[in-house]
Amino acid sequence: MSASPYELVIANGLFFDGRGSPPQVRHLGIRDGRVAALDEAPLPHGPGTRVIDATGRWVMPGFIDLHTHYDAEVELAPSLSESVRHGVTSVMVGSCSLSLAVGTPEDLADQFCRVEAIPYDTVRALLERHKDWDSLGGYLSHLDGLPLGPNVGSFMGHSALRAHVMGLERSLDERVKPSADELGRMEALLHEGLDAGYAGLSIMTLPWDKIGGSRDIRSRPLPSTFASWSEYRRFTRILRERRRVFQGVPDITTKVNVLLFLWESMGLFRQPLKTTVISMMDTRANRGIHWQIGLLSRFFNRVLKADFRWQALPEIFDLWSDGIDLVVFEEFGAGAAALHLQEAAERRRLLEDPAYRARFKRQWKSRLLPKVFHRDFNQSEVLKAPDPTLVGRSFADIARERGQDVVDTFLDLVARHGPELRWYTVMGNDRPRALESIVSHPDVLIGFSDAGAHLRNMAHYNFPLRMLRLVREADKRGEPVMPVERAVHRLTGEIADWLGLDAGTLEPGRRADVVVLDPERLGAELDTPRESPVEGFDGFVRLVNQNGGAVETVLINGRLAVHGGVPMPELGRERGFGRVLRIQ
Repeated sequence: MSASPYELVIANGLFFDGRGSPPQVRHLGIRDGRVAALDEAPLPHGPGTRVIDATGRWVMPGFIDLHTHYDAEVELAPSLSESVRHGVTSVMVGSCSLSLAVGTPEDLADQFCRVEAIPYDTVRALLERHKDWDSLGGYLSHLDGLPLGPNVGSFMGHSALRAHVMGLERSLDERVKPSADELGRMEALLHEGLDAGYAGLSIMTLPWDKIGGSRDIRSRPLPSTFASWSEYRRFTRILRERRRVFQGVPDITTKVNVLLFLWESMGLFRQPLKTTVISMMDTRANRGIHWQIGLLSRFFNRVLKADFRWQALPEIFDLWSDGIDLVVFEEFGAGAAALHLQEAAERRRLLEDPAYRARFKRQWKSRLLPKVFHRDFNQSEVLKAPDPTLVGRSFADIARERGQDVVDTFLDLVARHGPELRWYTVMGNDRPRALESIVSHPDVLIGFSDAGAHLRNMAHYNFPLRMLRLVREADKRGEPVMPVERAVHRLTGEIADWLGLDAGTLEPGRRADVVVLDPERLGAELDTPRESPVEGFDGFVRLVNQNGGAVETVLINGRLAVHGGVPMPELGRERGFGRVLRIQ
């Protein structure tokens, strides 16, 4: 047999191109990390050609996760295998105004760790050991030197830029406005970053994301929240001119300032601004909100020529908590006061204080204070506790047995057991028809996994598989939501085209980021997380997803990253898999 022009052939698979074309059985040939051939006829292969028989399998571009917080994890475990094993081949970092691109190790750890619920000491120590970059371009070059698993793109984080230019303490003082010189320096950094290939700028306007660490600035909101809209607008002018992305987190508690994001995106008589915010969700606290904001974005995009996208997850949004260590408690003052205290004895004294309890109870039950979290202890389940009689029950059920107010029961149990009390609740996306309407909405980008953050609280790493399952099961019921090829497009080419990434499609000459999966294994196991140590995080245990063996093979830049459902041992240890995605 003569030598083959292909290093690897994927044969007989049902092929999806990532652009929404109807799938067809095709044979895929790969050479030098790129797609060299797509053909109806079998491709020639020689003794050195690796052949993967994909009969009965779906073959598609690698998935894109447009909203992660892998900024810290990529330094310690650059394989990012928890995403790659589910078929994600490209990730975006630098979300929610947070980035490790500029700043001192202490300032960056203080900004990043409490917000994203990752171990502070580990992150600060890794930055003190590894931070060898001092510029935006230098950071991307640093990432390029890592043995990346997936491809990595980045936003610039406004909190990081603001703290770097103003100094962290000044950037957190509502009485201090940046000087003209400081604003000019931030604008210059934005230009510098866009020239280097960043996708755009991310900001934060939600005040319940707080500074960590042990300095006096602990528990202040992030630097970006102290900016005026006129400050943001200086940056959006640049982003609009450069046709880059403005990523933001609106104040989802009051929800009012989402109108400013929509208005900023408007394209009447000017270039529209690519704007994406979190999140379209059917929350238990605000039923119907997804329908209302969907109408709003439709009006701005169709009538006022905006280029606005919600981010949304195609699955139930559920939460796990160790005691009170859950970000939704930052939503109101009494919850934030408990999370401010790091020492267990101090926190216990606060939780047992009658005056504090009265404040907590008043705010928890208030019908006037806006909320995102449902604050309904009937919707809870104790999963683990030193007292086994609590397990499997809701806090409301336990309170009824004790003849006690449910808030007192919750605070009693948290004070007594602290993080050894592990419990579960569902925040939203629990109504199938509402979820189907969300994933079908034309103004949605499928994503917002927060991968790499909230390690003990949520697990959305396998969201692309859940999207495909949702669509497939609707087809089986005879109630189609969208064709499978459209679902693949939503997870790949649509995101890449909107962000400007070189990813998301399979065509001759394009990079070979490929997923081969068995559709028959897109089952209930996708919803069952387990606990697993995080590589490099000193034994810290997080929630991880399972995929039931659905993902069989993953190629990144033509190189085998996952085979037989198992990450290859060289993933994250050798270069040649992922690369930094620079926007041109």
